[in-house]
Amino acid sequence: MLFQKKTRAAALAALAVSVALVATGCAAGDSGSDGAEGDGGNLSITFLPKNLGNPYFDTSNAGGEEAIEEFGGTFAEVGPAEATPDGQVSYINTLTQQGVGAIAVSANDPKAICDALNEARDAGVKVVTFDSDTNADCRDLFVNQADSEGIAKVQVDLIAEQIGDAGEIAVLSASANATNQNAWIELMKEELAANHPDIELVEVVYGDDDDQTSFDKTAALLQTHPNLKGIVSPTTVGIAAAARYLQTSEYQGKVALTGLGTPNQMREYVEDGTVTAFALWNPADLGYLAAFASKALIEGDITGAEGDTFDAGKLGEYTVGADGVVLLGDPYVFDAENIGDFDF
Repeated sequence: MLFQKKTRAAALAALAVSVALVATGCAAGDSGSDGAEGDGGNLSITFLPKNLGNPYFDTSNAGGEEAIEEFGGTFAEVGPAEATPDGQVSYINTLTQQGVGAIAVSANDPKAICDALNEARDAGVKVVTFDSDTNADCRDLFVNQADSEGIAKVQVDLIAEQIGDAGEIAVLSASANATNQNAWIELMKEELAANHPDIELVEVVYGDDDDQTSFDKTAALLQTHPNLKGIVSPTTVGIAAAARYLQTSEYQGKVALTGLGTPNQMREYVEDGTVTAFALWNPADLGYLAAFASKALIEGDITGAEGDTFDAGKLGEYTVGADGVVLLGDPYVFDAENIGDFDF
């Protein structure tokens, strides 16, 4: 193998999926006034994912809810149905008016939600980005799922191994403006150029984190590039949709597919041989860490400065790095040998 798998098996059992709250319904800030204030401030924390109904964010938000229950805060989840920055802005504005203690947001665009986030910060709301960052001056902390270079490299290593380190590949991404996706793709291009000269990246397409769009983009890629040997999809929605297409097509077992996915989404495709291996971090841990980072900011234990340290419950102590970034850990590779050990 071109990479080393971790030996630790995560034991996530039946995480409850959070109820999606609309901004005009149960106000997150209102619930925070019912005794959810800790010793250092208002521990009403609302998670704002890229979009609702996304299994990845269902899991990360459930991790956030678990953490917030542990330290006695108030959890809420709001978000748009589609992964668009305009959809997130209205929720940020409403949460600011409600006076929540913190917003944990996965940004659909690095710039488009900045004005709204800075208005929230001016009003005393702490802002933690997770999964996908904004510009650094728009938030207090960014909880990064893993080092971007490591995420890019593990995906390139996986596809290179699966296609014999030669041939045409394509990338099926999320939205064209997704901060994390674009960073990983640029790093993948660099890794391919430096270490895999016989692999040609022929096209990058965008499924907008929508299942049907991603499914259709997969079909179009295979029609446009008849010599395609592999697809990398660094998005949980995209990789599952691409696998669903490949599973019942003539390309099953002929075109390799890897990227970032959750075990529960990808289990059947690994078990039937459609997918050999894929990678991810533990999204529940990502949400859990984002919640504890929010708490530390609210209570004044940290400011987001490099070198700040804070406790993150069962995950232990974390240190803030340069540019206000907190790193969860390394990517994990899932395959037929270990996928049965996971439930998320």
